Amino acid sequence: MTLEDLITGYRSVATASVADAVDKIAGKSGLLNPDIRPRINENKIVGPAVTVLEGPTDEFLPPQHALDAIDEADAGSVIVISTNGAVDVAVWGGLMAAGAVANKHEAAVLDGGLRDIVEIRRDYDFPVYSRTVSPGTTLGRAKTLASNVEIDMGGVIVHPGDLIVGDIDGVVCVPRDHAEAVLEMAREIDEREAEQAKLIIESGSLRDGLAKYGRI
Repeated sequence: MTLEDLITGYRSVATASVADAVDKIAGKSGLLNPDIRPRINENKIVGPAVTVLEGPTDEFLPPQHALDAIDEADAGSVIVISTNGAVDVAVWGGLMAAGAVANKHEAAVLDGGLRDIVEIRRDYDFPVYSRTVSPGTTLGRAKTLASNVEIDMGGVIVHPGDLIVGDIDGVVCVPRDHAEAVLEMAREIDEREAEQAKLIIESGSLRDGLAKYGRI
């Protein structure tokens, strides 16, 4: 299955079903830190991860790895930035959003802070998920250390090329090697839940639905 086919498929299934399927197929959780949530809009996001690692510093340096990733990554990428929880200042702002829009990226997902929310909503409507919100700059506080390396997003390891799926429920990392199997199971979960919900409505009983399908 091509990457385009996978992305189209994941747009059509519930993020919760994807999370459940990752649990079963990959044998581990793909749930990013629940504090990482949408700050700009509630658009669903699906795309391959382009990763950036940041860490604390007292140097006044631009976030070069992130800037390069925005300009060099393929269109449709999700820029995923980790600070390993080390800094709470903004690792993304209005100019980076402008660059991401110019390069037709899917979204940004940050284990750190976001700023310029009003500007990003007004001018770009670009999806950004972040752990915190802060007006503070990284200059003198954080610097980018590497890009396209494995990163820790609140206990979940994200590799370059893993699929990132998110909406208002939260964000899930789908290991690239399991992406087809996870999508197939997520579709099956969606179908069973639709049948179960129909039975519950028609029978007037939640217990009847649980008894037949064994899912809650």
